[in-house]
Order: sequence, then C-alpha cells, then structure tokens
Amino acid sequence: MTFSVTILGSNSAIPTLQRNPSAHLLNANERLFLIDCAEGTQLQLRRYKIHFQRIKHVLISHLHGDHFYGLIGFLTSLHLLGRKDELHLYANRQLQQIIDLQLSASLTTLTYPLIFHPLQSESKELIIDTERLKVYTFPLVHSVPTNGFLFIEQHASTVRIRHPRSYAYCSDTAYSEDIIPCIQGVDLLYHEATFLHEMAVSAHEKMHSTALEAATIAEKAGVKSLLIGHFSARYDELQPLLDEARSVFPLTELAEDGKKIEICMYDKH
Repeated sequence: MTFSVTILGSNSAIPTLQRNPSAHLLNANERLFLIDCAEGTQLQLRRYKIHFQRIKHVLISHLHGDHFYGLIGFLTSLHLLGRKDELHLYANRQLQQIIDLQLSASLTTLTYPLIFHPLQSESKELIIDTERLKVYTFPLVHSVPTNGFLFIEQHASTVRIRHPRSYAYCSDTAYSEDIIPCIQGVDLLYHEATFLHEMAVSAHEKMHSTALEAATIAEKAGVKSLLIGHFSARYDELQPLLDEARSVFPLTELAEDGKKIEICMYDKH
C-alpha cells in the first residue's frame, strides 16, 4: 500500500529555474492530498505525471503567496477540465474571501462543489477522520497564522502487525519546541530550513528556521527521518544546508523538486 510524498516545490518566496516554491503531494493509499499550492504548482503536477482530478483535498498552511498563489489557477483548471467531484479545501478562513473575490471578478461559477473548511491555528485539531487516515492540524510560529499538518495512517482491524505510517508537514515556522508533542516519533518530518545557521539572526527576525534548528527539532522529537526544504533563493548549492542538518540528525534528506519519498511500513515490535 502506497504512502509517499512527492516534492512539487522546495524553494521559499522567490522561485528559481531549478526550484519552485512550496507544494507537496501526499499519496496515502491512493488518496491524494495537495499540501500548499505555490505559483506554478499545476505545471509541476503535469511534469511529474500526477492526475489533477484524483486530488480530493487541498491543505494550505498559511496565507503567504509562496504557499497559495497557485491555488486559483489550479481550481480554475479543474473547472475548465469539467470536474464534477467535490474538492475539500482546508485553510485560514480569509482564503475563502480571496477565492470568492477572484471567481466573482472573472464571472466564474465552478463546475464542481468547492467545500471550504476553515482552520484555527491555536491548538491541535483533528480535521479529517476516515477509517484509513487521520489528519490533524497544529499551530506553527510565524508572522501570520500558520498551520502544520500531521497525517497518520489507520489500519483495518484485520491488519494488526504493521505500524501505521505517518508524515508531518511543518512549513514556515520559527524554532519552537512547542510542536514536538504534535510530531513525536513520526516516520517522516518535513521541516522548513530556509537558512544556514550563520544567518540565525535573520532567520529569527523573519520567523523562519535554520537547517541546524530543523535537525534539532527532529532529534528532540525522535522522528525516524527528516526532510528539509523552503530554501532561500540565495543558495544555489544546497549541500551545505544538508551537511549542517546531518551534523545533528544524520537521517536527513533534501526536499528537491521531483523527489518522491516512500514512507516504509515497519513491523511492530
């Protein structure tokens, strides 16, 4: 059974020729979840051969443009393709006003139901609950209200020998140990690492994290593996960020555009 993450965008605010801004695609047993939707995301979906129409849930972490400026294009492309199935959107409540204004200004009535689920960013909350998957949101520490997301696989009672797989997505956030209880022991943690630690002062002013800080969170939370991303466009080469993170948490990988990470199914002990 598939439980994988495809990186659609790994950069921070400004796209480069090599790196698109933030977007991930989670395949949880053939249910597709789009997490953040920066400018150019639908082109990335095409590039990596992911079928638009199979996405049923979109989760937006916060309302900075490099995390949602691609959303209206994605929504209207689904419309132009004649989508009929409902689409669920989870985000700060202000996003609904933004989308409504964009659709109104273009005299667009979507061909499919768009169901909006407003998120609060003060405490952990269960937002999706099915027999196969639970999804939680939890607060991050950034300059605007920002949500992290935790995906936990659920197994039918007939499958008891396997460990449910899990993935946590921590987009823009300052270093905060408050998130540790929410991500404790996950199989794969994505944590932003915008800067090298030599720029820690700038990172803290912008309410971002360094590669060293992302790795420290991973180590303290006891996660199995770490994925770092949201890289500043100042870095052409990412190896120094990877080296810095691995100095604290060796099981770290770079979130590079197009990379697909399979989250393994472990036997229970």
